[in-house]
Amino acid sequence: MRACLVLALAAGCAGGNSVRPPPSDPDDQPRSTLAAEDAYKPSYGKAELQKALIAERGAEATAERRVADLEARPADTLIADQLRVATADLGVRRRFIQTLEACDAAGRWCPPRLDDPPWAFDPDPDGPPDPPMTAALRFDHEGWRALAGELHGRACACRTISCVDSVGVAIDQLELRTALAIQDDETATLSVTRARECLFRLRGKAAMRPLPAPVEE
Repeated sequence: MRACLVLALAAGCAGGNSVRPPPSDPDDQPRSTLAAEDAYKPSYGKAELQKALIAERGAEATAERRVADLEARPADTLIADQLRVATADLGVRRRFIQTLEACDAAGRWCPPRLDDPPWAFDPDPDGPPDPPMTAALRFDHEGWRALAGELHGRACACRTISCVDSVGVAIDQLELRTALAIQDDETATLSVTRARECLFRLRGKAAMRPLPAPVEE
């Protein structure tokens, strides 16, 4: 069953229940290509989305200046490492902005949350043993659903490469602690699938399809 869901949702990053109307109506989009995205209506509206886009574009400009500053410095090992991370972070932020633009223009790829939730998890063996989850580390059906839902939200909200990397590790670690019968829960499987799709897209491993042209009024 999980394999079927993975194939069916390979283009989507979404989840959750509708609380308020989405920024745009996904039913206006082609059903053959947007089936996964159509299933999700975010809880935020246009105003919140526009505010997030303004903030993220400001953060993108700051990140661009950081990269330019590092490129202008004399090269050494430390600067090279900092430049590598800053460049990767800029790429992730730009792809996050692309998802917000797609959400605003066509109701596609809308992340479950627009905030940047605190996330400090070092998957190194010497780091903390458990990911810093808000949901309780319970691995029955209800507990795993809650964890999977939180992982989905955190994955799609990543703005840095360290977040992308460590959330991916957290998903793997928590799945290993969950019995297969519970992993097969449809709700949790959907959340985990969407979380991985977000990480894949933010890492730049999935091409983002061009947005439709704006409709003239």
